[in-house]
Amino acid sequence: MRVVVIGAGMGGLAAATDLARRGAEVTVLDRAAAEGGKARHVMVDGAGIDGGPTVFTMRWIFSSLFEDCGRRIEDFLELYAAETLARHAWRAGGRLDLFADVERSADAIGEFAGAADARGYRDFVARSGDIFATLKDSFIAGQRPSPLDLVRRVGLSRIDALWRTMPWATLWQALGGYFTDPRLRQLFGRYATYCGCSPFLAPATLMLVAHVEQDGVWLVKGGIRRVAAAIRELAESQGARFRFGAEAAEIIVEGGRVIGVRLMDGERIEADAVVFNGDVAALGQGLLGERARRGLRDTPRAARSLSAITWCVKAPTRGFPLMHHNVFFAEDYADEFDAVFRRRQVTAAPTVYLCAQDRGHGEVAAGAAERMLLLVNAPADGDRGEPDPRVLADIEARSTALMRDCGLEIGSGESVTTTPAGFHQLFPGTGGALYGRASHGATGTFARPGATGGVRGLYLAGGSVHPGPGIPMAAMSGRLAAARLLEESVSRP
Repeated sequence: MRVVVIGAGMGGLAAATDLARRGAEVTVLDRAAAEGGKARHVMVDGAGIDGGPTVFTMRWIFSSLFEDCGRRIEDFLELYAAETLARHAWRAGGRLDLFADVERSADAIGEFAGAADARGYRDFVARSGDIFATLKDSFIAGQRPSPLDLVRRVGLSRIDALWRTMPWATLWQALGGYFTDPRLRQLFGRYATYCGCSPFLAPATLMLVAHVEQDGVWLVKGGIRRVAAAIRELAESQGARFRFGAEAAEIIVEGGRVIGVRLMDGERIEADAVVFNGDVAALGQGLLGERARRGLRDTPRAARSLSAITWCVKAPTRGFPLMHHNVFFAEDYADEFDAVFRRRQVTAAPTVYLCAQDRGHGEVAAGAAERMLLLVNAPADGDRGEPDPRVLADIEARSTALMRDCGLEIGSGESVTTTPAGFHQLFPGTGGALYGRASHGATGTFARPGATGGVRGLYLAGGSVHPGPGIPMAAMSGRLAAARLLEESVSRP
């Protein structure tokens, strides 16, 4: 069986690995120069900086991928368990670290906000574990269910567990039941942004992220980019072939089924099936051919997830003891998401995420330039063009001022900026949306397509399909797509 995988992001890499291991003749195409997709390296002053995902969780998804090939993930990657999950600071005052140890975090929260919120945190973590246990096999690791399918998979005898996932409440509403300090609601509300959503619109089900983090946050030597390289090596060991600088122009469909792929240079590659590891919006817009878009819809602008403005920086810092993951908050969290999703702009004082990529499993000499990724949330309107340079400069100045108010000074150095328009160019059809469709509302996540496309022989993987964004979920989506393809290839007459 000949399979073409379009896109060497995490989903495509995982699908290619499973398919090649099961005997398929797999060719992976990507228009970029290297594997990774959004897990990309940006070169700044001679140094490679992770310019996309920076958090490695749910290690079990990746370990099982390697184990199924008879290999150990430790033979490919150097992983370090993070003791401190993230450092948080507020312009209005306060600094709080969260730790891998629940009781250590509870003690820190007690000193930060009082005993009641420490107890609330313990209850919050327990509820997040309950939600994760309910949804792990029935939803996260399962083929895309409908709401009724989900009820069936969980089982009527455990319908109370499904109700405890709190799908009808927003994350922000649910957090009010655990925390009285508004700064803690900001901190944990940020979990919604992990899948490109607003905590004021996303379901409380996303509390499960707390359990995911408690289960382990890992630092990767070489960065997240190294994870993609390791899975490529694994896929190649199973027989998959990779072609970079090879851009797909059309998924060829004849007689109602996929028969191959045509490249931009006119080359035609025959295939019995295609796995598309890109945003489904690109298919819905007909960017891979009119016949391949059947049954797949574009994502309306209003339904797109968050985009971002990022700065990959190499510069010295002082005044604030950075950890690997750092978050700087202003006061008006609600306005940040109202600005992005309703007014289609960046708020006056955006939350700033900073990944200090030389911190966590090494020391940075005083005064030495270090590699950092800085990110603020932005609307996914990149298909409208680049922002006015004066607007972009103002956003950067306001973000820098917020960090300075929290005690961080960033010295002069080199930087590379990526806007929603830049992300749209990198990932066509998205408008710069980094997480596919925003999963707002109780049933928002069910709007994501599953592993099968609208025509026979077309399969879908990546952060815009089930089970959702983030490198573990993208990898899982690739495995689900490969499993569905193999299942249907056996049953097909």
